[in-house]
Amino acid sequence: MVTPPRSAYVHIPFCHKRCFYCDFSIIPLGDSAEAPGGPGIKSIKAYLDLLHREISLNPKGPPLSTIYFGGGTPSLLTKDELGDLLKKLQKKFGFQDGAEITMEVDPATFLENDLKGYLEIGINRLSLGGQAFDDTTLSSIGRKHTRSQLIQSCNWLNNLFKDGMLRSWSLDLIQNLPGLNLFKWLKELEQAVQTEVPHLSIYDLTIEPDTVFGRRQKKGKLDIPIESEAYKIDLATNTYLKSIGFSRYEISSYSLPGHASRHNRMYWSGSGWWGFGMGATSAPWGKRFSRPRTISGYKKWLDKQEFQLFEKTLFIEESSPMPLDELLMIGLRRREGVHLEEVAKSFGWTQKECDENLKLLDKYWQTFLNEGCLLRKNGRYFLSDPKGMQISNQIFIQMFLWWDSLDLD
Repeated sequence: MVTPPRSAYVHIPFCHKRCFYCDFSIIPLGDSAEAPGGPGIKSIKAYLDLLHREISLNPKGPPLSTIYFGGGTPSLLTKDELGDLLKKLQKKFGFQDGAEITMEVDPATFLENDLKGYLEIGINRLSLGGQAFDDTTLSSIGRKHTRSQLIQSCNWLNNLFKDGMLRSWSLDLIQNLPGLNLFKWLKELEQAVQTEVPHLSIYDLTIEPDTVFGRRQKKGKLDIPIESEAYKIDLATNTYLKSIGFSRYEISSYSLPGHASRHNRMYWSGSGWWGFGMGATSAPWGKRFSRPRTISGYKKWLDKQEFQLFEKTLFIEESSPMPLDELLMIGLRRREGVHLEEVAKSFGWTQKECDENLKLLDKYWQTFLNEGCLLRKNGRYFLSDPKGMQISNQIFIQMFLWWDSLDLD
């Protein structure tokens, strides 16, 4: 039985500028993004009008338990603009008591009073896009904020958290950045821990082709840690954070007890979610759908929805479940792992099909099982931590090769 979606992602695409590693769906507004009456303000207003239209057109659903404002830079919006979006979602769906409402914030875009304003409208969890503490590193990856701004932002968030005004907060960091060796990375990590942050999202640098870093790499002008150094960095991260009480509940997510992101856990559990905005992905009933990544494309798509049937994946009657291989992959990303046979049977596999097909999968995974990168207990499979999580992509590739080998037509 399909569980109705109780989460929503809202995409706010505006940024001052595009970071050198970023290939997200964003709209750079420049340094004068917040100038009164300027083009940035007009662009934001026009986009918010489209966003409100989409929420109005969306099918109704049960009350939301998690809402996530991502970007881009949601903190380029005013308190009132964000508040109006929350009111729109509240009117459309309603909110469960104690709903987790997260907003991404950039250290270069807010002051302490702005944070208090966000809390006044109902935001109760903030995710701070720090990425690095070193000024040279920040400049080299195209970030606008400085070390001092980041530290000040962390202090403001932590004070609100300690005063009981903020339920929780998180800090984003990127490991394996250009010029960042193990010694420098540990300094970054120690600085992050000193802020007393209860949740850390630590991402490996991914080089996308159509980015500044992608173009530099193609020219041989990007100095990033080699694989062996990257392995040491990830191992040191895991060892250090575990020693001070953090738990790795998902490949990129560490938290102190009680501070795991409910929205993250929803996403990696295979549950459905609504998505709104340019480039946003939704999967309310299983099958994913991504909206156009440009503002003109998004507007054309939205205009079309008002005169034809709305996107089919948004209706349970016309959608289809998340593909089994994708569901297995996201399940493996979590600390809890995934029970392969139970998930396969939920897709209608017979016991015979489970026995034959999952035995074949074990053959594809045999090396990882033998080396302790992949663990198996009572039918449930887990990535070992940290060894399995460090090579998770290799494990996923073998799973997809297995999937392609099956004759399921």
